[in-house]
Amino acid sequence: MSFGSLLIGILTLPGLLTAATLNLRAGDTVLDAPLKIKTNTAVRGNPRGSRLLLKPGFSGTAAIVVEGAVNVTLSGFEIVGDRTGMGSEWYLPTGEAAFADYYPANGILVRKSTNVTIRNVRITRIRTFPILVNASSRVLIDGVQIEDSGSLNKTGRNNTTGGILFEEGVSSFEVRASILSKIAGNAIWTHSWARSPRQRDGTIRNNTITTVGRDAIQIGHATEVRVTGNKGSEIGFPAEWVDVENHGVGVALDTAGNVDRTVYADNHFTDVNGQCIDLDGFHDGEVTGNSCVNKQPLEAYPASHYGIVFGNNDPGMKPEKTLVRGNTLEGFGYGAVFLVGTGNTVEGNRFLDINRARCGAEPLTARCNYAVAEQPDLLRSGIYLAANGGRPTETTGNIIRGNTVTGYGMDAHCIATAPGVQASANTITNNTCTPSGKQ
Repeated sequence: MSFGSLLIGILTLPGLLTAATLNLRAGDTVLDAPLKIKTNTAVRGNPRGSRLLLKPGFSGTAAIVVEGAVNVTLSGFEIVGDRTGMGSEWYLPTGEAAFADYYPANGILVRKSTNVTIRNVRITRIRTFPILVNASSRVLIDGVQIEDSGSLNKTGRNNTTGGILFEEGVSSFEVRASILSKIAGNAIWTHSWARSPRQRDGTIRNNTITTVGRDAIQIGHATEVRVTGNKGSEIGFPAEWVDVENHGVGVALDTAGNVDRTVYADNHFTDVNGQCIDLDGFHDGEVTGNSCVNKQPLEAYPASHYGIVFGNNDPGMKPEKTLVRGNTLEGFGYGAVFLVGTGNTVEGNRFLDINRARCGAEPLTARCNYAVAEQPDLLRSGIYLAANGGRPTETTGNIIRGNTVTGYGMDAHCIATAPGVQASANTITNNTCTPSGKQ
């Protein structure tokens, strides 16, 4: 690569760019090593189009690296990766290593930086992460387009790669008005290991996400995040990419670790091959006005699961004080809500055409043959009050009221409890339950 041919009218040094404004030349530039961007720098594409192409065998962490910098803007250009096939040796970092230390050849890597804006950038064919943000603050991702990115593990399942990732305590971040499609793993997500600082003060809004092998949006180990106004389709597709061996089914709105003071509101998805909303680790937050609608035959969704699942796998949290109100779920394989914890409210929701797997019918199918002897109501109930969401817990003091529940067997198994859980220890009132075809 010739750095002199990359830029117009700018003084450059190989591998180290320090000018205030970097104007990329029109056309294609092949990169065999990263562009390293320093403080107070704006990188701008040419109005006639600028593409940065990763050379096969590219050596480095990312096409563009912003590390230890302040006040950086990247805008108006395209990055094209060197993905020629989907196979890889990657799954997840070992030894709780940072993703930024584990995955090479990303699109844009922002690390230990402040006040970084990525706007109107198109990124395609990246084998790992098109945008990876590590231990940074005040990061805005606005109007980006990401497609055909990510790779598969040795068994041909997704390895989580392909989207936008925040890790290691990113704060004051926003992803807005962006389009992500054909992503092998998670589209937009936050991730920190248990030893790491949580992400905080983030917003993910008004994005469009289509055809992802894992989660559309995952909030992991974070506090004070707002996920609003996003939409999408084909979550958990193509089905052969779903990481079934590691229980990595697709989720429209997923949660992991310890997540509090967070809001999931007004997000709308269709064709979800997995769960609509997973609340494993979610507490002291709100889930309101979201929808997931599946209209195709059940066979089109081989990993179709519960609609909403509470959980408490992370020992640093209790599944409590969560409001689930005004959501619409339609066409899921098992029940509408798997509920654990205390002081949660599930009210005014529409849970339609659930238990499409017809659990509870005879003869028993393989899809319904899980824990039947110990918890016969687990898969056939509309709302199931459980005693264990990863760890044993009390399920008391919850409010379940004013919900509409329809689906196979809902006249008999609308709201049920696991052994050891008392319905009388919760408030259950004014719910409407009808079998399939009767609303």
